[in-house]
Amino acid sequence: MPIRAVIIGTGSAISESNYGSSAAVITTNGLVLVDCPDSILRAMKDASKKSGVELDPMKITDILITHLHGDHVNGLETLGWKRWIARQSGNGIQPRIHAIESVASRIWERLAPAMDQNGTAQLCDYFSLNILVPGVAVSIAELQVEARSSEHLIPCCGFRISFDGATLGWSGDTRFDPSHIDWLSSSDVIVHETSESRVHTPIACLNALAPELRRKMRLIHMEDNFDQAVTDIVPLTEGEVLEVVGLDR
Repeated sequence: MPIRAVIIGTGSAISESNYGSSAAVITTNGLVLVDCPDSILRAMKDASKKSGVELDPMKITDILITHLHGDHVNGLETLGWKRWIARQSGNGIQPRIHAIESVASRIWERLAPAMDQNGTAQLCDYFSLNILVPGVAVSIAELQVEARSSEHLIPCCGFRISFDGATLGWSGDTRFDPSHIDWLSSSDVIVHETSESRVHTPIACLNALAPELRRKMRLIHMEDNFDQAVTDIVPLTEGEVLEVVGLDR
C-alpha cells in the first residue's frame, strides 16, 4: 500500500493566500499530522472538500512537529482545546505530539499562557509527548518515523516517514543544506520547502540539484508570488492527495 497524505497547507509564514505548510497522513486507525498551522480546523475542512478525503480532527492520533514557529504550531491550541473538551464527555483519545528534544522542551512554554487553566493544567492534560531522537526510527501509528535536525532560526527537524516499503521525506524549514538533502534523498518522494530568505531554501539552490533528485521533489512553504515557471520541480497544492509508492512496487 502507498503512503497517502492529504496536503493541508503549502504557504510560507507570511502567506496571505494559503495555510501553513502541513499534511495529514492517512493510517488505518486515523490521521497523523505533519505540523499543525493556524486555523487548523478550517484548513482541514477545506482540504477535505478539495481532496474528497474526510479529514476529521477527532481522528488525529499523532502530530509530528518540525518546530515552533506559528505557521507550524499555532493550531495546537485550538486542536488541544477541542480534543480536551470532547474527552470531558468521554469522547475520543488524547493525541500524541512527537518532536525532537530541543523543540519538545519548549512546547508547553509556548502553549501555557493560553492553556494552563490558571495554573491547574499541564501539557499532559491535552497531549501526550514523545521525544524523538535524531537518527532513531520509531513506530508512530503504523508508520516508521525518523527525525533529523535542520538548519533554521530556531530548533527544527525534518522527517522520513516510511510504510510498507515506501518513504516520504519532509524537509521541515531549513536553510539550503546539501547534507539534509542527502539524508532525504533515500525517500521515494521528498517534500522540500522553498522561500527566498536566508533562513529558507531559495528555488535556485534546488534547481541546481541533479535531475533525478528534482524529479522526486515536491515544493512546499512557497511565498504567494512564487513563479512556477522558474523550476521543473512540481509544487504541491492544498487539498492534493500525495501518494508515495516504493520503487520496488
